[in-house]
Amino acid sequence: MKRSRPSRREGLSAEAERLVWLANGLAESGNRAEDRFWDQHLTVIVDELLDEGNEAAINDALDFLFNGNTTAYDELADFVESRAECASRRSKDEDVILIAAPLLAWSRYRIPATKIPPAVLANLRVHLQAHVLAANVKLSMADFLFSPDHLPVGYCNTARFADAIGAAARRDRDMDIETTDLPETAHFLSDTRYLLFAVAVSRGAPMFRWQEPGGDRETALTQWRTQGGACLMPLLPGCATEVVLPDAYFAASRRADRASRAYSVRASVAFLGTTLAVPASQLRAVVAPFHDRKLEEYRIGLTLRDNDTVVHGIVWPILGIEDENGDVPGQIEASLRECGVSDIMMLDHHFPLEFCDDCGSPLYPSPEGEAVHAELPEEDAVQIPRHLH
Repeated sequence: MKRSRPSRREGLSAEAERLVWLANGLAESGNRAEDRFWDQHLTVIVDELLDEGNEAAINDALDFLFNGNTTAYDELADFVESRAECASRRSKDEDVILIAAPLLAWSRYRIPATKIPPAVLANLRVHLQAHVLAANVKLSMADFLFSPDHLPVGYCNTARFADAIGAAARRDRDMDIETTDLPETAHFLSDTRYLLFAVAVSRGAPMFRWQEPGGDRETALTQWRTQGGACLMPLLPGCATEVVLPDAYFAASRRADRASRAYSVRASVAFLGTTLAVPASQLRAVVAPFHDRKLEEYRIGLTLRDNDTVVHGIVWPILGIEDENGDVPGQIEASLRECGVSDIMMLDHHFPLEFCDDCGSPLYPSPEGEAVHAELPEEDAVQIPRHLH
């Protein structure tokens, strides 16, 4: 049957429409040879859009696919991310990639985002090369411990940053970060910090220790946690920390987002234990789903076991393909029980995604089934953030 050519999808630019067509083709491809065809054409247009700073076309195509073809959406998102974090887009002889080494932290005090002194940077370089990176890798480390507020916003800005630090990696030189114009870091009880660096290798050569014979990710993480974590501790006084395995920028960021949810539960229980002198066994957790147009997050209201006042709260965001049909409540319950919290209420009715009109803090579920403000006893609330990030 003869098929007529479909008209342009309403609202999409020519560039966004082409991205949609290529992503659909890649999603439906049945062999590696066809994959290469779609890859080659996607490489050309995505690199052009990144170089031009045309973020709108990329986001429009992703939004369109998200609502109609999640497989194609994932293919395009993965492709754009891989090109944005690649600083060797114009090279056929080398691979230069932006890497992130996330660090989870919690503290009753402000978690620093700070310059990294040269001596600490030198030690970090040694441990990365010894435990995480493959042999013969050139490296450039940014001399700043970034908060989420300082990370590049969007694919195009990420590509610009990757190009800049990638150029330094080719020279095996570290990168000085100008901090004058960096935004103020939001104050959360639990948050993530990022060590950013770039690696440069010959095309097809291993970048990471686990790509070499005898290497594996678990060993790399264990050694980096011991050695790299010890180097970073002086930069985070008064903080409890946990390192996440370094990886390509977007993959490491997603891994940190996932790890931060259970970490924030552990941090919250530990915080209440030190602030209120209450063991985990004397806490109660109230868990409920919060929706906007769809399920956005679960929120956890924490009370003392013999009191209905919510003294603290945790946000557990929905990530990736998770939705109300998944077992996110089971993950939350397991995290709470691992911390020693056994009194857990699971509320199944939908709460609106509400925030306090005065301070902007999330509202948390109470044992009575209401969304309320989390309030520590007044004598314990001085200088303490209102919720976990």
